[in-house]
Amino acid sequence: MIATDDRKTRLQDAIARKGMRYTKQREHVFNILMDKRDHPTADEVFVRARRKMPSISLATVYNCLDTLVECDLVRQVHVERESTRYCPNLSEHAHFHCEKTGQVFDIDFPEAFREGIISQLPSGFEMDAVDILIRGKSN
Repeated sequence: MIATDDRKTRLQDAIARKGMRYTKQREHVFNILMDKRDHPTADEVFVRARRKMPSISLATVYNCLDTLVECDLVRQVHVERESTRYCPNLSEHAHFHCEKTGQVFDIDFPEAFREGIISQLPSGFEMDAVDILIRGKSN
């Protein structure tokens, strides 16, 4: 896990590169995502954010999440018709969605898997990103 000072520097640098302003609210939302990497929805982030920052609004949380996505600090995870979830793991990976509990988990895939996908691309094309959602249930 990234130390808090390193997180803050990473956040400040990413926001500055986009010409945006650093705020305590953005830092707070970013730390929530980094502290518990469970792919929360905006509403879940809002509930957690209010514990330490009671005056934060849902609109501010949505704006902070949009900024973090735009700054490439987190990515959105879409699970069919559910609310968007947020993932701070920026390495290439898949997601497993438990249809029984609704939880979303990161699933690392080996380099050979990535190479296999690349080998199947049409000639003259390159891969920018992989977005794989695996569905199943806990026993």
